[in-house]
Amino acid sequence: MVPPPRMPIASSAWRRRHLELCWLLDCDIDPLILRARLLHRYQAEALARCIEQELLPIV
Repeated sequence: MVPPPRMPIASSAWRRRHLELCWLLDCDIDPLILRARLLHRYQAEALARCIEQELLPIV
């Protein structure tokens, strides 16, 4: 797989295209999980943990 471009605008376009390709392949990953992974990659740990809390099952 080709790594995303470094420019923010191109990176956004690349992420959108990548997500569209996942949908074409019936990728069953929740968009919130994808967002949390992206935030971890950008070292936005606090935001990533907030999203992960939303994904936890209610017990």
